Amino acid sequence: MFWPEAPSGNPCWPDATPAAQTLMAACLGQLDEWDVTRQEAGGELPVPGVYGVPAQWPHISALYERAGFVHAGHTEIIYLAKVSDLRSPPAAPITGLSVRRTVGMNGTRLSAMLGGEVIGYIEVETLDEGERLSRHAGWADVGSLHVAGPYRRRGVGSWLLGQAAEWLRAADVDRLLGYAWLEGTDPGGLDYAGARAFLPAAGFRELTRTRRGWTRTPPRA
Repeated sequence: MFWPEAPSGNPCWPDATPAAQTLMAACLGQLDEWDVTRQEAGGELPVPGVYGVPAQWPHISALYERAGFVHAGHTEIIYLAKVSDLRSPPAAPITGLSVRRTVGMNGTRLSAMLGGEVIGYIEVETLDEGERLSRHAGWADVGSLHVAGPYRRRGVGSWLLGQAAEWLRAADVDRLLGYAWLEGTDPGGLDYAGARAFLPAAGFRELTRTRRGWTRTPPRA
């Protein structure tokens, strides 16, 4: 739903709230007619980093709430960094550390290898699908970043991020997104306190916060 918040009193751009409410009522009426017992809402768009209901969309969240939706999920912080600002350490933080590149679950995986042991990895994925290519080529995101417990706070995470930055620069990627839950743990039990501390320290800045998990219980359910 494209619905910008109109300036008050602008005759050339009237308030679209009534139209949005009419559209919402029609959508909910159709869902109720289908006897849909679980109704969800979100603002996912085919562009990087736009999903849920971002903080910049208070008019959308207000519309959802008036329609009976409640935010029953979590809030995510979306971070952004210029790849050129991400430093690559001049040397491996641990003697004998090397990097191995493979295919990961969430993009290219760069693993920190110590002997034959994987002590950490980062996965990065370019966001260049067809519908995004014309405006958003040059973007990527961090799919996952993990360092084994005994090797944390020893520079391995920063070194892996630097390795990923070099790989992304080779692909002409200049913007990198990162994500972290604001609080709590995800369904897999992952806590994001470390990510919330690491990403800003590594050169990322907070871009926005977005609320995910909007649900509505139909009147007849």
